[in-house]
Amino acid sequence: MKTIPHIHREETEEKKSRFLAFLIPFNLYEDELDRLRQEHPKANHHVSAFRYFDQDKRLHEGAKDDGEPSGCAGMPALKVLQGEELVNVAVIIVRYFSGIKLGTGGMARAYAGAAKAVIASAPLEEFAHQTSITLSAVFERISDLERLLHTIPINITDRRYTENGIEIDVNGDEENIRNLATEWDRLNY
Repeated sequence: MKTIPHIHREETEEKKSRFLAFLIPFNLYEDELDRLRQEHPKANHHVSAFRYFDQDKRLHEGAKDDGEPSGCAGMPALKVLQGEELVNVAVIIVRYFSGIKLGTGGMARAYAGAAKAVIASAPLEEFAHQTSITLSAVFERISDLERLLHTIPINITDRRYTENGIEIDVNGDEENIRNLATEWDRLNY
C-alpha cells in the first residue's frame, strides 16, 4: 500500500472541460475541500473520493459526485485509488465544464483519468500503520536507551526526566516500534 505526504496537483482536459485533480493526505481532506470550493467558486463540480484507516485499522472508503450523474464521477476516482492501493488519501477533482457533454461513460473515463494523472505524477510513499510507546530507563541505563533509539528509524516526541531516570515517548511504523520494544526488553534482562 502507498500514501502521499503532501498535497499534489495535476490538470487534465477532456473535450475542453478542465479537470484539476488534487491528491491529498486524508487528514487534510475536509479543509482542502472547503479551500478549493472557495478558490474555485465558478467550477461546476468538486468531486471527491477517499480511503483511510481509522484508529482501529478499519478501512473506510467513500466518493461524492457533487452534482454529476450518480456513480459517474466519484466512484471512478475511488476505483483508481483502490487499484493503485492508496490509503489515507483523498482525491478532489475540480471540473470546469466546457459546455460539451461527455456522456456518462466519457465522464467516468475523464474523472478516472484525472485521478490516474495526479497519482502518476505524485511522490508516493510506502504506507505503514503508526503507533506510539513510552520507554523508560533508570539513570544508569539512559545512554544505553539513547544508543538504541538511534539504531531504529523512529521519531522521538518527548523526553521527561523523573526521580528514577527518564521516560521517552516515541512513534513510528508499528514494526519498528515493536522491534524497539523487544530489543529494549532484551537489553534490560
